[in-house]
Amino acid sequence: MARLGAFAAALVVVLDQLGKWWILDHFAARPGTVEVTPFFNIVLVMNRGVSFGLVPVAAPWGPWLFAAIAAVIVAVLAVWLARTRERLEALAIGLVIGGAVGNVIDRLRHGGVVDFLDFHLGGYHWPAFNAADAAIVCGVAALLYAGLCRGRERPKK
Repeated sequence: MARLGAFAAALVVVLDQLGKWWILDHFAARPGTVEVTPFFNIVLVMNRGVSFGLVPVAAPWGPWLFAAIAAVIVAVLAVWLARTRERLEALAIGLVIGGAVGNVIDRLRHGGVVDFLDFHLGGYHWPAFNAADAAIVCGVAALLYAGLCRGRERPKK
């Protein structure tokens, strides 16, 4: 199962970085908002905080601190991945690892995370995010689902 998780992590990192490269290449020189649908925009936001920019950190050592914390989390998840025998759990862990690595690459290269997916509905506006963030959220949701399903399994007679 570790191979499945490693493949998922690598795929997330590659797709995430390609998307961010494209956004930086096309939007860095002319920032602004591109309306794609009535509820979705593409924007360029450099997130120097955590969790969708909700906790901003402007200190120059901030990216290094976040990278170190993420490295510890990834190491713990890698051990978990190596030990799991469940397909869904391996895939979910791989998504979280890939998302964490994708965002760490941004922090070390750019001093913050490149966010560009901007969803809104009426007066409700969710902070911009990226593919790595989406992979982390999906991975955590899948881990919760796997944990809840495992708890509901009936013992074999």
